[in-house]
Amino acid sequence: MHDSDNHRFEIFLDSSRVGLMDYVVNQDEIHLVHTEVNPEHQGKNLAAILVRESLQELREAGDKKVIPVCSYVVKYMEKHPETHDLLKGTIEEAVASCRWPGAS
Repeated sequence: MHDSDNHRFEIFLDSSRVGLMDYVVNQDEIHLVHTEVNPEHQGKNLAAILVRESLQELREAGDKKVIPVCSYVVKYMEKHPETHDLLKGTIEEAVASCRWPGAS
């Protein structure tokens, strides 16, 4: 679910929000800055579902290029080359900018 008023995408189980991904819009860019899933729901693939569905919505809108700042989003996009066309730059640039432990 997209909560544009609060600049975030959210994922719900039943009627409870269990995760979110915050973003910042800068003209024709969307910076995906933070992803989290409630601790009691971690390990259920919810973050991946949230990122996948959010990227799909961004693809359908077609008006913004993605700049992944959040390390989870960078790693997700690195593993899913079908998302690379959404990037403002290259996946290699996103990985280099992120620099989390274990980055390729």
